[in-house]
Amino acid sequence: MHLKHLFLTTLLAVSAMAAQALDIQPYSATALSQAQKANQPVALHFHADWCPTCRAQSQVLQGLKSEAGLDITVLVVNYDTEKDLKRRFNVRAQSTLVVLRGDKETYRVVGDTSPGGIRGALKSAL
Repeated sequence: MHLKHLFLTTLLAVSAMAAQALDIQPYSATALSQAQKANQPVALHFHADWCPTCRAQSQVLQGLKSEAGLDITVLVVNYDTEKDLKRRFNVRAQSTLVVLRGDKETYRVVGDTSPGGIRGALKSAL
């Protein structure tokens, strides 16, 4: 019985940590709206499949997924199709990461592929 309890406790702890980690998902207006209304940290990664800098940023973001303390959702925005969203956030280049806390922009990076730069940008909203 003790091992079963230990297993369940460990499973719950791991699940809780996973729920509080960096979450990367495709952009949707609903996800952005919900995060902003709840005053949750959220980042918009304006990404183009043809962009090598965007691909490098995506690799850095994937690497940060397991890092403790980065409790933020990154919404991957299609740079080529989300023209209204680009206008709304005044985005003029792919590889732009706009970090928000509710309606307030806390940080913006363009073309940065360094783990430290991206981590710092994400932490600005926490």
